[in-house]
Amino acid sequence: MAERREREQRFDRKMSDAEALMWNIEKDPWLNPSGAMVTILDQPIDMAQFRHRMAYAVSRISRLRDRVVAGLGRLSPPAWSTDPEFNLDYHLRHISLPAPGTTRQLYDLATKLYEDPYDRTRPLWSFVVIDGLEGGKGALFTKLHHSISDGIGAIRLSELYMEAERSADLPPTIDLDQMIAEAIAAESAEDDQSDPPDPIQSTVDTFGHLFRRQAGIARRTIGELALWSADPSRARDVLEEALESVGSTVKQLNPSEDGTEGGSPLWTNRSRRRHLESLRIPLDEVKAAGKALGASVNDMFVTGAVNGALAYHAERDTSVEALNISFVVSTRSDKAIGGNSFTPTPVQVPGGEMTPEERLHEIRDRMAARRSSVSGDGALAGLAGLANLLPTSVVTQVARSQAAKMDFATSNLRAAPFTTYISGAEVLETVTMGPVAGTAFNLTTISYDGNLHLGIFIDPAAVDDPAGLARCMEEAYHELLAAGGVVVDG
Repeated sequence: MAERREREQRFDRKMSDAEALMWNIEKDPWLNPSGAMVTILDQPIDMAQFRHRMAYAVSRISRLRDRVVAGLGRLSPPAWSTDPEFNLDYHLRHISLPAPGTTRQLYDLATKLYEDPYDRTRPLWSFVVIDGLEGGKGALFTKLHHSISDGIGAIRLSELYMEAERSADLPPTIDLDQMIAEAIAAESAEDDQSDPPDPIQSTVDTFGHLFRRQAGIARRTIGELALWSADPSRARDVLEEALESVGSTVKQLNPSEDGTEGGSPLWTNRSRRRHLESLRIPLDEVKAAGKALGASVNDMFVTGAVNGALAYHAERDTSVEALNISFVVSTRSDKAIGGNSFTPTPVQVPGGEMTPEERLHEIRDRMAARRSSVSGDGALAGLAGLANLLPTSVVTQVARSQAAKMDFATSNLRAAPFTTYISGAEVLETVTMGPVAGTAFNLTTISYDGNLHLGIFIDPAAVDDPAGLARCMEEAYHELLAAGGVVVDG
């Protein structure tokens, strides 16, 4: 097998404002922004081989051995530093399902593992190898804190422990103890380039930075005002630019264009509990139907979800004027491992009577308009810096209030278009547990080896019949494919 090219990495010593915000709000389990994944394999993973590969991954990816070091209150973002007590066996575990080892048992176990909070003094990831599935299959549960990476960066990270061949060569053997000691020594040497930190001086420097930043804004504002008297048109241009910037941010946070409240009358309760369901749809059929209907794979994915949600309400004789949903716009411009470059973008979609094709085109156009309104790193990055200065209780209260208005969140990821393996076991299916974060459910699809694998991660306090929702969605996707001239068996 040809040697794999190493990807660029996006791991800074300090968190970005957006990453720090996700680190802070995770203290409220209702708003947990992190995701997880369940990978089902044709046979159990070779644990010794997998541990070998993960040791190599830890040596290559610093964030897998880093813990979070708090900044000065809310005045500076948290930083990352090598965990001097790093223990691979704490993060990498091996268990078996009790007989008969059904998929439902696996999903329920994965949900419990997801709900277990991180030890915030250790590196923020957990992998669990699971044996005992019926039919001689195996599974892998993976959980990664969102402050480490978004979904795209996490999939690229998985390339370090996934292979294109069942009997792929092992990476070099790593002495983790020596590697950790060397990493700590390197960080100490970097810190020793300056005098030992003085807590009082650090506080003064931090406040000084904030003061200079605000003073600089004030000076620029006074200078700008002085120019307005000489050039009145300049004042108009500056104000229009400011209003456009503010308006863009507010628009990104509001799902409705016309102020319509919308939302499901059924999905109003929220809790910290979770329930996992899944679907699988052939990717080529989705592409073919989308092409016939003038829509992308993502348009088809979101529209099928909306149609399924509306069918769920119709079965319960409940009308819905409009649903408030969100989709993810990636602002990533590289192919690196790790890091976060995305913004969740809300959009309101109609709930009235429409044909599948009519609703598809309406949703396609509304999402395109929303996508075009995202500028720079998006609203999340724009507001995170301010939010991080506020008390956690204030931020989580506002976040809960906003999330309660959202019916569900969606995300679309791409994995390998070919068969992959994990330590001798073939990957059959990958089900993503996307962050529910105060909505009724998260629906994330990941394309892998010719199929769309959909994970429906549900708050059962909001959706009291998760299996019924999954069935309605499966029927809605088949109906949408049929509208594009494609019939799927089963």
